[in-house]
Amino acid sequence: MLPFDIFINKQPTHFKETLIALNQIILQQNEAISSVWKYGMPFFYYNKHMLCYLWIHKKLQQPYIGFVNGNQLHFSILLTEKRAKMKILLIDAEKDFPIKTITTILQAAIQLCSIAKT
Repeated sequence: MLPFDIFINKQPTHFKETLIALNQIILQQNEAISSVWKYGMPFFYYNKHMLCYLWIHKKLQQPYIGFVNGNQLHFSILLTEKRAKMKILLIDAEKDFPIKTITTILQAAIQLCSIAKT
């Protein structure tokens, strides 16, 4: 089994489909996005730059996408909490999640990686 599959299998049933869908949404944003297992979690890179990761919020018990350069992303829906550089997008596994919002934020994060590349 791949590390992502092991991660998914350890999650509560109601999170599994959400995490699998988020994984697919992230990978579909650009062919230069790759998935790796880093820091004990599913991590995504864009052209060798850290882009985002998937995790479960311990206190709120909700899946989220963590954006590596979140401090440079200006979307009111993103949470900083006690993070200096990262911001997160909580996903309610019980509701339809906002695909347009997710893709808009991902595209902005990809753009930041593109700028960092030059």
